[in-house]
Amino acid sequence: MVFVMAKTQYYTATSIDGYIADENNSLDWLFEVDEGTENPFGEFFEGVGAFAMGATTYEWILEHDNLLEEPQNWHDMYGDVPCWVFTHRDLPPVPDANVFMISGDVRRVHEAMLVAAQGKNVWLAGGGNLVSQFVAEGLLDEIILGIAPTILGEGIPLLRRRLLVDDLILTGVREVGQFAYLTYAVGEVARLGRHLAAETVARIPSLS
Repeated sequence: MVFVMAKTQYYTATSIDGYIADENNSLDWLFEVDEGTENPFGEFFEGVGAFAMGATTYEWILEHDNLLEEPQNWHDMYGDVPCWVFTHRDLPPVPDANVFMISGDVRRVHEAMLVAAQGKNVWLAGGGNLVSQFVAEGLLDEIILGIAPTILGEGIPLLRRRLLVDDLILTGVREVGQFAYLTYAVGEVARLGRHLAAETVARIPSLS
């Protein structure tokens, strides 16, 4: 029997030069990109049992999707999947949404999210500052990037923490519309992958 471990994932869109929003915190550039006919986010979200986002991300979604006036938009996107919003200020809740406003230690919240996810994956929706806190605690297992054919020059970075070649291993490449999707294992998961790959290569008989 094969057991599949639940993962904590950072799934996001980014420009080629690594920005998830422009200097005005706008995503207008992103919606100009042809997404094609596939729905990679829908496929991804089917495996999500809990998710988290920062206050800025939450406020952008509130405004962009008019959620206070049309809360059904939240339910259409996320259903009843529980969401934790990390914030230090009062934010209006989406009516009848399964949303928790919290602050503090990400490790403690991550434990609660894993319980709520009931064996499914945990999604970190952004932004980069929040995800960096999870990286610092060794809690991020996977990064999935939808890279748009756009170079912004400046803006909100993908992450505010260094991840080097020993911290990442490429596990997937996919073309969807004009997006290039890259999937990376992160941290201990990546290092385990490199170790197993090295062991496999060592067992292959030499052809010389």
